[in-house]
Amino acid sequence: MATAIRTVVILIFAWSIALYQGFDSLNKATTRTWLFLILSGLATGASWLCYFRALQLGEASRVAPVDKLSVVVAIVLAALFLGEPLTWRHWVGAGLIITGTVIIAKA
Repeated sequence: MATAIRTVVILIFAWSIALYQGFDSLNKATTRTWLFLILSGLATGASWLCYFRALQLGEASRVAPVDKLSVVVAIVLAALFLGEPLTWRHWVGAGLIITGTVIIAKA
């Protein structure tokens, strides 16, 4: 139920922005763009379900840091699939996120 409520709030918020901005960019969307949007939506839905389940089973102080590992995954995927260059700052930031997650998870 919590996921459904959260989704409705995000849906209203996202459509409000879309209506305000206009639909001009929709005409420019490629098949690849649509594919990534759909896959992103499916991944987000699965992530929310897993996150709420983890919160039911464990402490929020241990679950939330693990959720933030998605930032590291996004950095890696951006480099692999989008060809984004990674600088030393990306590596250091990702390393700090991983280190912080491990430290908190072992607490």
